Amino acid sequence: MVNLAIRNFKMFFRNKSSVFFSLLGAIIIILLYVLFLGDMVSGEVGGVQLDRSILDSWIMAGLMAVSSITTTMGAFSIIVEDKEGGKIKDFYAAPLKKSTIVGGYLLSSVAVGIIMTLITLVLAEIYIVAYGGAIISALTLLKVLGIILLSVVSSSAMVLFVLTFINSSNTFGTASTILGTLIGFLTGIYIPTGILPVPVQWVIKVFPVSHAGALFRQLMMEQPINSTLQGAPAEAIEGFKEHMGVIFKYGDYTAPFWLHILVLVGTAVLFYALAVLRLSVKSRDKNF
Repeated sequence: MVNLAIRNFKMFFRNKSSVFFSLLGAIIIILLYVLFLGDMVSGEVGGVQLDRSILDSWIMAGLMAVSSITTTMGAFSIIVEDKEGGKIKDFYAAPLKKSTIVGGYLLSSVAVGIIMTLITLVLAEIYIVAYGGAIISALTLLKVLGIILLSVVSSSAMVLFVLTFINSSNTFGTASTILGTLIGFLTGIYIPTGILPVPVQWVIKVFPVSHAGALFRQLMMEQPINSTLQGAPAEAIEGFKEHMGVIFKYGDYTAPFWLHILVLVGTAVLFYALAVLRLSVKSRDKNF
């Protein structure tokens, strides 16, 4: 399994176009923020005057959530290539269990997702500090690293399940394009959640990756919010957090930190189980 994962890992980074397109969604978000979104979300929100450090932390936290799923999907492109090239049949002809083969793809995708999201974190912190913000503390960094792992594992489970329905590069490319286009809206990055119609807000709040975004925002925005909004009314700060998708409210209930974690863990377990079920149904099809 480990050897297969290493092989998939090397193949991904050897293909420069795969690496680029896995980061394309994040690149688009950065460009949109620099050119347009920064002005759209600036000003006063819920009686709170937004500061550059808050906005930068907000967009970069969302970017982390986006990277955790787009880079993972990019890593899974190796499966589709192996299907079309017939290489996966060679793997099945070898004395390897099917679970070992699938596990190799999973392990490589998680490794790629973690590495690429860590790179995104480094670039995000450089960006924030370059524009006058403060670097996150060591304790916050440890928490962020934990959420990266959880978010990548959860995202890989969802992507694996989707891939059980995909057998061609064209279909995979279309799915990747759709994901890259919609992910900014589904995680509440292009437009603050509070601006959107209530039905759309609910879609965002039930989308698993959005919960990773909320966790990243709570961690990465804690310091700038405390320093910038010190002395502001508690109601105004809570309204601001809800408006910007830092916290999720379902009616009068505010989702606690642990609930977001539970959603991500539950998503990983559910979609891995669904993927295994799909694969077991297709067990007579040696094409995965």
